[in-house]
Amino acid sequence: NACKLLTALISLVMSAFHATSQPSPPPLRFSAFLDHSNLVFMSWDHDAEEIMTFELRVNTIGWVAFGFSRHGELSGSDIVIGGVFPNGSIYFSDWHAVDEENLEEDKSQDYQLLSLTEDETFTTMRFKRYFQTCDPNDLDITGDTARLISAFGTDDAVQFSKGQRFLKSLFLMRVISPTELNDPKIFFTYDLKLNDFPIPVDETTYACTFIPLPILKQKHHIYKFEPIITTHQNRSMVHHILVYACGNGSVLPTGISDCYGANPDFALCSQVVVGWAVGGGSYQFPNEAAISIGTPMDPQYIRLEIHYSNFDLIPGLIDNSGIRLYYTPDLRPYDMGVLQTGVFTFPVHFIPPGADTYKSYGLCKSSQFNEMNGTPVPDLNVFGFLLHTHLAGRGLKVVQYRNGEQVRIICEDNKYDFSLQETRDLKEVITIKVGDEILVECNFQTLDRTEITFGGPSTLNEMCLAFLFYYPRNNISSCMGYPDIQQIAHALGQEASDAMEGMIAMNYVEWNNETIKNAEKAAKEANQTVMIKTIDVSVLCLYLAEWLGVGKTWSALEFETKAHGRTKVSALSTAEILPLPLLLLTQLAFTWLLTSYQCRI
Repeated sequence: NACKLLTALISLVMSAFHATSQPSPPPLRFSAFLDHSNLVFMSWDHDAEEIMTFELRVNTIGWVAFGFSRHGELSGSDIVIGGVFPNGSIYFSDWHAVDEENLEEDKSQDYQLLSLTEDETFTTMRFKRYFQTCDPNDLDITGDTARLISAFGTDDAVQFSKGQRFLKSLFLMRVISPTELNDPKIFFTYDLKLNDFPIPVDETTYACTFIPLPILKQKHHIYKFEPIITTHQNRSMVHHILVYACGNGSVLPTGISDCYGANPDFALCSQVVVGWAVGGGSYQFPNEAAISIGTPMDPQYIRLEIHYSNFDLIPGLIDNSGIRLYYTPDLRPYDMGVLQTGVFTFPVHFIPPGADTYKSYGLCKSSQFNEMNGTPVPDLNVFGFLLHTHLAGRGLKVVQYRNGEQVRIICEDNKYDFSLQETRDLKEVITIKVGDEILVECNFQTLDRTEITFGGPSTLNEMCLAFLFYYPRNNISSCMGYPDIQQIAHALGQEASDAMEGMIAMNYVEWNNETIKNAEKAAKEANQTVMIKTIDVSVLCLYLAEWLGVGKTWSALEFETKAHGRTKVSALSTAEILPLPLLLLTQLAFTWLLTSYQCRI
């Protein structure tokens, strides 16, 4: 008996040893709820072998499902379904949706189950797959925005069409997790927001006000920011929030007014500090850099801009939205800045109606950065980006050129979703040198529109912008281009003696697949006027650049600097090549354009 007892004890100890020695699954760095009620929680991670691991934790004791959709529809989706039967046995398999009602099991099972458990409340399913499986019924995992489908039932009778189903856009290729960021031991918060602002009963409102930054005795760094949205209803109306740094010599107005309305002073300040847009959340800068405040060189005031889209014309709404800053005396190695690039938001930018795909291009040529900055500009080390279009946008790409040759694609999103606009980190820091060109390409779709879409501030207008986050900071705030619309009009067989007539001529084009492609080609090959601004709104550089083709270079034909009343001009005069004054004086060019950019030529 003593021998049997000893054997039993040894067996128990060995069992306990084996149980405790089993390695626990590695933690997954990223996580998000996939539904508004927080019933479906997903964690995920990816590795150098191009394998992505998922863990789905769902508030159910029935079947659970997860998958990828091309554009948000069920048909053609790539789905995995699993669960635990009442007897403890498990089921797990790879499916695809043949239409909006029916699923079909894949012949090639490319999802590997790692674990599947169930308790009294949750079903937890952990699995992995390669980014690319070579199965035509599977959708690739890429660096674009993913449309994720999740679903579950209350029991193990899988009826996908009758279960609760959710769709969420998510960027899966994140590179920095919250645990990898250094949180300072000492930090403070500071809110930049509107106070009891009545949202106008208008479809589009740009509300601006000027707010002082914290008064500090020593340098601090803003290392994190997050949106403040007062109510769920207001969240659907707040399109974006931007914080602009003001030059310390600026004379600023008081109160709240239309950013781009009758009073041009409310459009002062152009250096983007931080920004939030639809679908975004909080963002913490990497450990190497942050925004400097508290020194004589740093801004003392900011302009807060909030864009409201009240399409339902709901009256009586009060808003207190804004941005919360986190700042610390624990300094990072570098001060960071934001460079705004893309197509200058201007009615010269247009998208034809009925287009399945139409690309617009905006050029930044950095050869004049040193002169604009006042001192030599060090290399820009770009670590993050924010891409922005309105409702017609389907994709964006930012490409770097040097000496006429493409260096790299800095960032891109070929499945852009207007409802998910967030600051994203690059996989690795990339370097932009003075003299490089940055070309922003935006892809639009207007199949549901019968009229031309022009560039402008309304959500129903369009934008094509890329904000690049970099260090160390310089004084350049934006570098954007727009094409010669007169040249485009001539390519489409229209008469136009200036830019205003060029814009009007677009309304007389008979738009079809052929003219749409011709317009895209003409806009791509047209000369571009490049506009460079610094934090000092009185400094503006305009010059004409000739695009010589993809993979070629842009050649500057004219350069003009206006700073504190001093003008430098080379090559052609402005009046000879830039019909901008006439354009700015037209109603179509919008009052906000003139007031925002202080372009007095």
